[in-house]
Amino acid sequence: MRVLVLHGPNLNLLGTRETDVYGSSSLAEVNLRIEAEATALGLEVEIHQSNHEGVLVELVHGAQGKFDAIVINPGAYTHYSYTLADALAAVGLPAVEVHLSNIYAREKFRHLSVVAPVVHGQISGLGSFGYLLALRAVRELAGR
Repeated sequence: MRVLVLHGPNLNLLGTRETDVYGSSSLAEVNLRIEAEATALGLEVEIHQSNHEGVLVELVHGAQGKFDAIVINPGAYTHYSYTLADALAAVGLPAVEVHLSNIYAREKFRHLSVVAPVVHGQISGLGSFGYLLALRAVRELAGR
């Protein structure tokens, strides 16, 4: 089973950006955890990070026929990218939304996810462990 893992804007700054909110692990360290968990679960992962909405949309479009599921942390696009939500809905793959911080315990504008209605589930507030749970979830959703 192949899983596309997408990190949205500013996640390239993990480990240095607001460590009290996002933790001290770098994106490279988070990706190593994701790869190790994927291997343990018998999954193949391809991981991308972009600060550009259109790049993320193109990656979602390209997942069709190439991947069995998507794990996505849309970053700030969570709250307003109907384009990204439409792309996820259009490809129809099992998808789980991940957030390192608990978006519902933060500023009010972060409480809304326009992506949530088009994915199968959301994991919020568990740090990088949320990605590992998301891998397990998409494996179940895809029936593997």
